[in-house]
Amino acid sequence: MRTTQEILVTAKHAVTEIRNYTPEQIDAALTAMAGALVADTDAILAANQKDVEAARGRISDVMLDRLRLDAARIRGMANGILDVVSLPSPLGRELACFERPNGMVVRKISSAMGVIAIIYESRPNVTSDAAALAIKAGSVCVLRPGRDAALSAAAIVSALRKGLLDAGLCEDLVNLVEDTSRQSATDLMKANGYVDMLIPRGGAGLIRSCIENATVPCIQTGTGICHVYVDKSADFDKALNILDNAKTSRPSVCNACEVCLVHKDIAAGFLPLLKARLVDARRDAGNIPVELRADARACAIIDAIPTGENDFDTEFLDYILAVGIVDSADEAIFHIGAHSTGHSEAIIATDDAAIDAFVRGVDSSSVYVNVSTRFTDGGEFGFGCEMGISTQKLHARGPMGLCELTTYKYVITGNGQVR
Repeated sequence: MRTTQEILVTAKHAVTEIRNYTPEQIDAALTAMAGALVADTDAILAANQKDVEAARGRISDVMLDRLRLDAARIRGMANGILDVVSLPSPLGRELACFERPNGMVVRKISSAMGVIAIIYESRPNVTSDAAALAIKAGSVCVLRPGRDAALSAAAIVSALRKGLLDAGLCEDLVNLVEDTSRQSATDLMKANGYVDMLIPRGGAGLIRSCIENATVPCIQTGTGICHVYVDKSADFDKALNILDNAKTSRPSVCNACEVCLVHKDIAAGFLPLLKARLVDARRDAGNIPVELRADARACAIIDAIPTGENDFDTEFLDYILAVGIVDSADEAIFHIGAHSTGHSEAIIATDDAAIDAFVRGVDSSSVYVNVSTRFTDGGEFGFGCEMGISTQKLHARGPMGLCELTTYKYVITGNGQVR
């Protein structure tokens, strides 16, 4: 097993290789990587099965679903890479151009980061998504998975490196840190001179650790306490469909709804319908019912678990939904401002004044009007796949696609000017 430092040295050297590849060579390599993933399906599934069995009983069932792969998911990973191939190169774009009084021409040109490191947890698909985006953006990636996904990630990286070699490119454009100890994560956080950008993808603990300890540039991603506010003007059927999708389609992901706020004027009519849809109907159909944790006013209307001290501040990543009643759209906006992580929020309404106030007042990376929060995703936004969801405001915000993985430089052209 190579040390993290050895991997970083290798990655840094590979930067000089990727700078010499044309966009056409990059796209051909990505296509070969997608093909290699599908070709290695059996080996990837065998490795993933070992990861799943080792994690069973140690993580929740919904988190186990995030870890589990099947042939369809691997094809989806390959298709995600091909989606990236179809996008234009983000490199070499002229972002601005101006001429100075002395005749100097200054151009602002998009350019590659260099080495991008990603620390992630139990989602094996991050391995291929991150590799494809980094390479298309002209950078070398260093991937450090969590222990739950370690064998799956190793099998995926093996396939990706085969694809690179088949296309005649350097296999070290994709690097895997096999050491899943805390020390390897710390090494990446402090790899000054080797890592140009660090992206954590995982739970609040991982993200907090990176933000607090990293000495390399770090993007804050992903913790999603996402809200859906049902205004008094809402269409009930639309609201129920959106909440059902936002909470139950995949509760273990960061864009799933964790909090539902309901206007007091419709609470008596809407909350029983919500319980019938998310709890009773799901139980009757043999599905996992959603556990509703409601404030005092909501508990007076429906049978629910009273909210605890931290329920409006928790990313459940499970079939659990915190429910509260608010007196107005302004109160919903205030509540979201106090409890949101800046990820994704939605309003269900037909009243233009309420919608306008919500869009102006909510300061999250993605604000939805009559749409499920589950669309906060690079693929759904047309970015191919994504590197993560940035919840900060500097450099990148929201789903991080190719453009967010580049930097820029100034190219100045003159004719002998001196200062």
